[in-house]
Amino acid sequence: MKKKTQLIHGGIVGDKHTGAVSVPIYQVSTYKQDGVGNFQYEYSRTGNPTREALESLIADLEQGHAGFAFGSGMAAISAVIMLFDSGDHIIFTDDVYGGTYRLMSKVMTRFNIDVTFVDTSKPEAITEAIKENTKAIFVETPTNPLLKITNFNEVSKIANEHNLLFVVDNTFATPYWQNPMIHGAHIVLHSATKYLGGHSDVVAGLVVVNSAELAEKLHFIQNSVGGILGPQDSWLLMRGIKTLGLRMEQTEKTTAKIVEYLSSRDDIQSIYYPGLESHPGHDVHKSQSTGFGGMISFDVGSGERAEKVLRETTYFTLAESLGAVESLISLPAKMTHASIPRDRRLELGITDGLVRISVGIEDAEDLIEDLKQALNQG
Repeated sequence: MKKKTQLIHGGIVGDKHTGAVSVPIYQVSTYKQDGVGNFQYEYSRTGNPTREALESLIADLEQGHAGFAFGSGMAAISAVIMLFDSGDHIIFTDDVYGGTYRLMSKVMTRFNIDVTFVDTSKPEAITEAIKENTKAIFVETPTNPLLKITNFNEVSKIANEHNLLFVVDNTFATPYWQNPMIHGAHIVLHSATKYLGGHSDVVAGLVVVNSAELAEKLHFIQNSVGGILGPQDSWLLMRGIKTLGLRMEQTEKTTAKIVEYLSSRDDIQSIYYPGLESHPGHDVHKSQSTGFGGMISFDVGSGERAEKVLRETTYFTLAESLGAVESLISLPAKMTHASIPRDRRLELGITDGLVRISVGIEDAEDLIEDLKQALNQG
């Protein structure tokens, strides 16, 4: 089954009871039992038909064993971290989403989860960070916001040699462009709020695991902690996923034109986009993904100029998040990555003048003209 077809026909399709083409929204909390312990569904925290259809779909799309839907991307990441015990050590990509950094540095450390942030695009840095208590390697690729690339096959080799779990945040690439499990990942997760939902109308997180053992453990955590996605949001997310392929392809075409325009200006200090041949990791990304995506970061020289540019855009909406049909623009240093100390941001390359844009599905000419007038005024 080809990808666009799988987006429509993957998972559980329709409703066998009524013939409805769209999976119904089962807005229900509990279910009648045919005798004690004799039931298909027991309680909607444990299982819900609408959520189950979504979970089945994302498992198919990521070519995994089972899927799980949570109330946000951070709830999904938190559930994955709960697979580990006090005293365990996890290696993280250094250029990780600010919310993930905050979770691991401010919350999970209180439960004695040890964390090391390294440049996972360098396999030797991962190997050097491994300790006796290391249990997992958590990778973002492309990263947020510098779009650094990590080689799946190399990390998988290291994880297998040291008996570690290999976890991938696949939010930026989506399962339409990239499937980490075919390259050895054990767990793949998404902030489904972004490209999978795609319409700025739902907050959700998804996790896919590659084995029955991990599925049993994660379901126990999902049911015990209860950070589940509701049926209405599950339905919205499935609706968004159906057009994922069309949106990703249109977004990438427009993004390539915007990158070309930005590259023509001499007042842009640097551009970060995996589709550029000069981008570090370009060849690696091309070998493990079928597309370059719709995220661009570029440095305009200073925080003052960056804020002026953000104020002047019209079609690029100043907002948190990414991956929507609307083009969005943000200042990572003061928005998505503000929770990371400034000296640490600068060490990573997240400068005060770094602007991040998420390209939507508007006409490319309008978006380029919008950036042009904003940059000229800035």
